[in-house]
Amino acid sequence: MKELLTRSLSGFLYIAILLISIFISKYTFIGVFLIFGIICIYEFQKLIHLKNTWLYIIFIGFLLLFHTPSLKIPISIILITLGLTIITQLFLVRDLLTIRIIPMFEKRKYFTSIFFLITSIVFLTLIPCYDEAYDPIMIAGPLLMIWTNDTFAYLVGKNFGKYKLLERISPKKTIEGFVGGFLFTLLAGYLIAIFSNSLSITLWLIISIIMSIFGTLGDLIQSKFKRQAGVKDSGSIMPGHGGIFDRLDSIIFSSPFLYAFLQILKYVS
Repeated sequence: MKELLTRSLSGFLYIAILLISIFISKYTFIGVFLIFGIICIYEFQKLIHLKNTWLYIIFIGFLLLFHTPSLKIPISIILITLGLTIITQLFLVRDLLTIRIIPMFEKRKYFTSIFFLITSIVFLTLIPCYDEAYDPIMIAGPLLMIWTNDTFAYLVGKNFGKYKLLERISPKKTIEGFVGGFLFTLLAGYLIAIFSNSLSITLWLIISIIMSIFGTLGDLIQSKFKRQAGVKDSGSIMPGHGGIFDRLDSIIFSSPFLYAFLQILKYVS
């Protein structure tokens, strides 16, 4: 009972900090993810046995570069960075599905740290500003979808799961759980569309699909890194939940794909 109470309180505090920072202003949102990003980099470096302070400087540099209006970064630079990030993540998906151990030689450690983790967090902070004006629902909605996907994948999998999704990486995840999480995430997208009065129902349903599929892949890739490191959690900052990276792995991984979709939407429309 005590463990459940501790887990519930730390989870509630985490969600409260995120949502309050998002709805106060763009700058509180970026400030919170600056802190969370630094913690994620620290936790990821422990997983891949890397220790380099320059990665923190690179992360802060990317945030300043992409969030300083006076710099007016060319769209070509943003798209190149986005392309490198998505390519890096697709290679990780390939490694997840085809080989037992993700090869992390020295140069790949740095490249993965930058274009799997750092730029993904930066694109996460760009999502609510994709159309220039800051719109908190554009990041609160996807976060709600991730939480819905995780919650119902667990509940459906626990009660009805029979067929393993990727047993060698995450023994508890089931195909039934994935389908349950996917369907309830679609429902969450529909409700967000109804009550937010922002994007259309169709667009929010597409976002739901992106968050469910790529969020699940992000969680599996994080699980594979932890399995390779021989640890249960990436950190211990959140009692009962592990590290910040454990809580953000799904939204971090899916953010570049969501940002790419929003950019396509912006320029096509």
